[in-house]
Formats: sequence, C-alpha cells, structure tokens
Amino acid sequence: MGEILLLYPPVAKPSEPPAGIAKLAGALRCHGVDCVTVDLNLEGLDYILRQPAAVNDTWSRRAFRQVDKNRAGLSNPVTYQNFDRYKRAVADLNRVLAVAGREYDLELSLANYSDKRRSPLRSQDLLRAVAAPEKNIYYPFFSQRLTELIESRKPSCIGFSLNYLSQALPTFAMIGFCRQRFPELAIIVGGGLVTSWVSRPGWRDPFCGLIDHLSAGPGAESLLTLLGRKPENLNSAPDYSDFSPLQYLAPGRILPYAASSGCYWNRCSFCPEKAEGNRYQQIKPQVVIEELDKLLTENHYDLIHFLDNALSPALLRQLAASALKTNWYGFTRIEKILLDPDFCLALRRSGCVMLKLGLESGNREVLTAMAKGIVLDEVSQVLFNLKAAGIATYVYLLFGTPAESLAKARQTLEFTAAHHREITFLNLAIFNLPLYSAESRELKVRNFYAGDLSLYGDFIHPQGWQRQDVRRFLEQEFKRNPEIAAIIKRDPPIFTSNHAPFLLDI
Repeated sequence: MGEILLLYPPVAKPSEPPAGIAKLAGALRCHGVDCVTVDLNLEGLDYILRQPAAVNDTWSRRAFRQVDKNRAGLSNPVTYQNFDRYKRAVADLNRVLAVAGREYDLELSLANYSDKRRSPLRSQDLLRAVAAPEKNIYYPFFSQRLTELIESRKPSCIGFSLNYLSQALPTFAMIGFCRQRFPELAIIVGGGLVTSWVSRPGWRDPFCGLIDHLSAGPGAESLLTLLGRKPENLNSAPDYSDFSPLQYLAPGRILPYAASSGCYWNRCSFCPEKAEGNRYQQIKPQVVIEELDKLLTENHYDLIHFLDNALSPALLRQLAASALKTNWYGFTRIEKILLDPDFCLALRRSGCVMLKLGLESGNREVLTAMAKGIVLDEVSQVLFNLKAAGIATYVYLLFGTPAESLAKARQTLEFTAAHHREITFLNLAIFNLPLYSAESRELKVRNFYAGDLSLYGDFIHPQGWQRQDVRRFLEQEFKRNPEIAAIIKRDPPIFTSNHAPFLLDI
C-alpha cells in the first residue's frame, strides 16, 4: 500500500496546525499506514504574501514593504505587548492579501476567501473550479507543490480536509488539477463542511465520479476501512510531527486538541450538531490528561486549544485536579460546577487562562425558548468567580432568534453592560436558521444563501424582528454603549479568540 497524502487547503486562520488531519495521521500511523500531512493553507498564505504587485496608495506600499516584518512580528511575543502594533501588523498583512485578491475578483483575507463570481454554496460553481483550476489565485503555487508531493511520495490516495466554506473553491480547484495531472490518483474529501453536506436529508452527491469518497464524521474509521484496515484504536492521539518546523501566525506554539466530538448537552434549539445527528463521543478524561502529558513531553507548546463544542463537567474536574505543563483555553457551558469559587481557582492553577462561554442572550424567555439550560443569576456568579480566579471570558451572544424581540435584545444589552468588568471579550452574531433543524419547520423560511449546498436560510421573524432590524440595533445601540464598546475594542481583529489568550496581559 502506498503512502496517504493528507492536505489542509486554504483559507483558514493560520494561527495553529490543522487538528483534523493530525488526528487522522495519528490513527493511520497507529494502524501501520504511512501518511504525510501538509498544511497548504499556511504555505499558500506565504506564497501570496510574497507575490509582487503594482500599488499606488501609501497604505498598500507600506504593507507590501513590511510583509516579512509583519509576518515575523505575529510570531513574536513582543508584538502582542502593544495592541496597536499588533493590530497594524494584522491589518497590513490583510491589506496585501486584499490587493492580491482584486485581480481575481476575490475578497481575500487571513481568514476568508470570497469569490464575487462563484459561490461555494453552488455545486455547479465548485465544478467550474474543477474544470478551470488555472483560474484560481493559488494555481501557480499548488500546481507546483502538488506535483512535487505526488511525484516524490507516490501516494496511493490523496485526502483533502474541507472544514469551511472559505476552503471550498480552492479545494475543488486542487481536485481539478489532480484529476487533470494525476487521473489515476484516488481522491477522498472529508472535514466539517463535508459532514454537514452529507448529513442533509435527501442528500444526493453532485460530485459522484469526481471524488472517490466523501467522508462524513471524524473520518478515521471510514478511511481505515477504505484502506482495507480493521479499525482498532480510533482514539489514538493526534500526530503533529509534520507541522513542528512550521512558523504559524501566533507568538507561541499552539496545540489544538479535541477531547470529544458532538455535544454532550445536545438540546439547544436550532443546533446544527443536533440537526446533523452527530453522536457525542468523549475520550475518557484520564486518557485526555495522559495524551496531553505525552504530547507536551515530546514537544514544547505554549498553549493548548481545546476544540470541543463544550468541555464536559467530567473533563473540567479532571483538568482542575491535574497540573498540565502549559496554559489552556476552550469552550464550556455555564455549568453549576463553575458556581464554586474554589473550583474556578483550581481551574486557573491547572493552566486555564480563558473560557469561551455560549451565553447567547440576557433574557430569560429567549434562553428558555432556546433550551440553553442557563439561569441568568448563575451566569452572574460564574462570571464573577472566573474574574476573581484570573480566568478571562470570551462571551458569545446571538441576536435575532425567533423568540427575541427588540425589547428582549435590550435586556441582553443591559445584562452585558452590567457585567462589563467580568466580560473580557465578546463575540456578537446574528442568528442564521439551520435549514434542516426540526425547529425550522415551524417558521416561514425563505432563501438566504442561495445554492443547492446551502445549510442556512432566512425566515420571516414571528415578531417582525428582521435581520436589518437586528443589524441596526447592534450598530446604533448595542455597540455604542460605552462599557460594551470598551470590550469590543479589545477583540483581536481577524484572529479573535485564537489570539485572545496571548493578549490578556495588555
């Protein structure tokens, strides 16, 4: 059996190595399958940043002139000691990408790839990318890099990890190139976006004959089965060894780690995880600690990024009782165990520097309608406990849900402002309706992101609280509140929570 080539395509935030193919690599190598993992997202970024361009304005000239300085700066802790210097480095790199993208009618950034002519939500546009890979901005890079990899490695198959819409068009352009240049090569595509597509009711594969296998879910079991191997240890630790020499855009080495898949709560209304039927699977908490100890012993990491939809109470207890060799952060529900100040202090001693919290609303009726299982009085105590323990909070709010009105949104404003001392960062989002959630059947749905691969839609709001009304409220009221504006001002541009832990001492 030949080697397996696992690729992570552009565009995604380039602050840490890709967890999905590292997890696959760990499983494959544990079963004796040779593989190599390649971060084409990071390599593609460096390719674009080094392309010359004719620019006339002062900002663009400065941005192109200082690419190397800014690229190195975002990997240097000193840059993060001055927030203005940090923001300028991010903005200048983003400017270079934006200028490069214009020639191809793209809105290109450190975290996004948006084509004004083609949509990743339409299968016909993805197939057009397949038919003309040479029209993709990354073509000079990936045509050479893929040829080099395939001719030197001679893999038996090639796998693409497709997680975000921003990766879809570049991924399919690469598939098109591989089909033209190496037609005998088997192609597998997996990842979060593919899982969402395949989980749609009545899914019919528009890429049949082009892609040999679309892999839904975690992927290791189906890939091993395809390779003729009996899956025996699917909880093997991720293998990041191929990424160790790479310099990501972060001031320290980040270890992405998933202790579970799915969500243990699995009750929230309109939840995509629930709509897709993703089962909750958790690695035993003690095994998580053992794996992390091993990974941290083998390589130096400055920060662990837990990727779980929500860290379970059992894992939080295990973490609080452990002494990891480095700091960590992750997403958790506002659970009762966080009402204990001593427990929060134990979490901080274990290395917890930040928790991401899905509050969503400051109105009791909205939270009840969303089945969040959150009590606002308890939220106040949890926020206070975490602040006292020295743990930063990244609070997520969601506006425009079917149960919300302007009056209820204003209660969220009031709650947020009242807790401005305890909230370190904010993530503000406008509700998108998952088209295939059970709750969507009770609403009048209309097209939002038009395309046969769309996962979300617009709806007629039961209380007349339409998207334009929500946007107006956020811009004219919520963000203009002085206490809230100060929180929003702290948010790291583009990288948001991925860089937030590195800015906590500012």
